[in-house]
Amino acid sequence: MTTATNTPPPGRAAWPPARLPGDLQLVLWLGSAPMLLACLLPWVLLRPNRLAQGEYLHLPPALAVLGGLLALATPLAGRFMPAGVPVLAPAALGLGLWWLGDRTAAAMQGQSEIARASASSGVWLWLLGAAVAVYGAGMVAARLGRWARPLPWLWLPVAAALLLSGHFSDWSVTRELSVQQARFGQELGQHVRLVLSGLGLALLIGAPLAVWASGRERVAGAVLGVANAIQTVPSLALLGLLIAPLSALSNAVPGLRELGVSGIGTAPALTALTLYALLPVLRNGVVALRGVSPGVLDAARGMGMSGAQRFWRVQLPLALPVWLSGVRQAAVLLVGVASVAQLIGAGGLGYFIFSGLQSGAGDLILLGAVPAALLAVLLDQGLRALEQVLGNALGRA
Repeated sequence: MTTATNTPPPGRAAWPPARLPGDLQLVLWLGSAPMLLACLLPWVLLRPNRLAQGEYLHLPPALAVLGGLLALATPLAGRFMPAGVPVLAPAALGLGLWWLGDRTAAAMQGQSEIARASASSGVWLWLLGAAVAVYGAGMVAARLGRWARPLPWLWLPVAAALLLSGHFSDWSVTRELSVQQARFGQELGQHVRLVLSGLGLALLIGAPLAVWASGRERVAGAVLGVANAIQTVPSLALLGLLIAPLSALSNAVPGLRELGVSGIGTAPALTALTLYALLPVLRNGVVALRGVSPGVLDAARGMGMSGAQRFWRVQLPLALPVWLSGVRQAAVLLVGVASVAQLIGAGGLGYFIFSGLQSGAGDLILLGAVPAALLAVLLDQGLRALEQVLGNALGRA
């Protein structure tokens, strides 16, 4: 009598295994360690106002024990029940967000309007560890199959529901946002305009240069060398170097001054952003265009296509996914550089960051830094998705 066994098809490992591979186990334990430590650290700093010294508040013992158990559950599930990892990791992240709103609300009970309940070290360590665990859960879900791939993203609807329901209304950053709401919308819009304008100008200048340089080795070396040299200059130094020439130019040509060109403000910021974005646009453009197979271009030539037709119908579509990778890198880079532009009066989210630094108000710093980070992530993920769509459409994914 023979017994049936679940033999995997040739070339495919059996899944789920008794436990995860060692590298995935390590990722899950690296996420668990900060969460365990977070349960012992303070979660809220309660202050009578934004600048005064405050009192550190810990999680209640029952919540600390619950957090410790959940922190251990994810890596232990990776060892004994891998299918539970894509559920437990986002649950830990969602719970951390819940506790942030719940603990700040509890701290603010009976406090005045100018009191502030800030997130302390425990919150940030828990969210860091949970984010690492979610990253590991994504790798586990990819092994489990298509049905499991959405599971690591379960924390997103939870976060959206908490945000829309006003669960974070007592968090100090939310309090600062309610006070600075009009100014926040203005500076966020200015930040987005600076990034998109700088990226657009870099594409207008860099795209033709990349096409020209892709077939000429000396030209490619020259333009990439100049772009590399610009990239080595620190952003603050570059902004400072642009003040004198742009001031002189606006004084020499009054018409430019009427258009808003001056040594401080938007003009030097936009110039610096454009220069910084040139290198990734140029480099990836040259690499992408040179990476198109000569055989494909020869086949297009054999079909009777002209040089322009080969470029627009064959070379550019095949090069576009790789080229877009450079555009994505440039966009993420500009989000950070645009924050520094506030120092020369260009506005943007850097207004809150540097105002907080000058006054010692950490909540104001977060009010500028957190949206800037989220904007960078959104741009990165949006352009990455466009790369994948184009890659799949062109058979390059």
